Amino acid sequence: MKKAFVKSYGCQMNVYDASRMVDLLGREGFVETGTVEEADVVVLNTCHIREKAAEKVYSELGRLRVLKGERAEAGQDTTVVVAGCVAQAEGREILNRAPGVDVVVGPQSYHRLPQLLAASKAGRVVDTEFPVEDKFDHLPARRTPGVSAFLTVQEGCDKFCAFCVVPYTRGAEVSRAVDKIVAEAERLAAAGARELTLIGQNVNAFHGPGPDGRDWTLGELLRRVAAIPGVLRLRYTTSHPRDMDEALIAAHRDLPALMPYLHLPVQSGSDRILAAMNRKHDADTYRRLIDRVRTARPDIALSSDFIVGFPGETDADHAETMRLIADIGFASAFSFKYSPRPGTPAAESEDAVPEAVKSERLAELQALLERQRQDFNHATVGRTVPVLLEKPGRHPGQVAGKSPYLQAVQIDGDVAAIGTVVPVRITRAGSNSLFGEAIGEAAAAATAAA
Repeated sequence: MKKAFVKSYGCQMNVYDASRMVDLLGREGFVETGTVEEADVVVLNTCHIREKAAEKVYSELGRLRVLKGERAEAGQDTTVVVAGCVAQAEGREILNRAPGVDVVVGPQSYHRLPQLLAASKAGRVVDTEFPVEDKFDHLPARRTPGVSAFLTVQEGCDKFCAFCVVPYTRGAEVSRAVDKIVAEAERLAAAGARELTLIGQNVNAFHGPGPDGRDWTLGELLRRVAAIPGVLRLRYTTSHPRDMDEALIAAHRDLPALMPYLHLPVQSGSDRILAAMNRKHDADTYRRLIDRVRTARPDIALSSDFIVGFPGETDADHAETMRLIADIGFASAFSFKYSPRPGTPAAESEDAVPEAVKSERLAELQALLERQRQDFNHATVGRTVPVLLEKPGRHPGQVAGKSPYLQAVQIDGDVAAIGTVVPVRITRAGSNSLFGEAIGEAAAAATAAA
């Protein structure tokens, strides 16, 4: 029996792509394994957003070269594949730096993985083209998706932020046809998925052709997917403030299935830095946008991305970012020190912020964001929230799920309740999870088989 090990780095899109590569390999007779030492094919699905992410890949490839040699001595073949955005950005350079790599394939070409594996028997291969055909037409049916599933609706980005490699590694914005998305969503729901997260590099720029002959917006698509039987919850990520239109805001107001949680990256609170980043919005535009969203959905929780130490950032710029965070309040956030990515405009800047200053600013920013996250979580204690149960909990007799606000929740219950939404009274907030008890009839159902 052939075995495949697939490891994914980075964003939700990479998680989705990794699962589809497992599906492709399954069609070729491979069984997924979580143990790299026993894998006949090893796929690293890479991220190129930050420097450390790319260097982690090369470190991993060094270890894989040793493993590949050890397996060869035992008479076992190992094929090493580098996929994803590092593959797209660096192409043949990966073959030069990592002699143990057999296949390099970009994120728009991974549907060709079986053919590339076959070709690698005759020599190392690279495929980083942007193919004309729709890769989704060549992918096999999804495996059992689980209670929550990602669904790609859009790829690529046309924004060209000065720090970002996505337009170069993923290409221009392309949206899938509405009918194809709906058909996949229906298959996922029929297979047991109860929560669908629509994903794309710039998902709210969705403009896929609809069945009526015109391009649909994300708001329209969400309304259509919400009508699919079995779909209990909807989410979407990642968005750009410039593409948050009124139809999408109205969907947050009108669709009970659309969860009250919005990830909307702002990156900085300084207008000067936002202009240098080529974000094409200022801080007050972002504030006013958040006000409109909160008017439509008062209980919405917010998440964002922040970059500290962008070239030319001053103490005053950093203070503006801190003020924006304090003004808005976030339930969650991702924050990083700026790292130059080759080929991006910002990488050419000579106005670098010293590393020690970056570290100091990041620590201050993360401390504020963490206080806000903990305050949000603790404010949930005593409330009753609907929780979608997704998997067994950490301990026997527990099941785990997610609140509408994407918080991890643990309750006492039986695995038979997985896939259902139960009302849970939150009794305690831990450092990263909430703990609670099912109430009413749900309590009996959750523990019936215990």
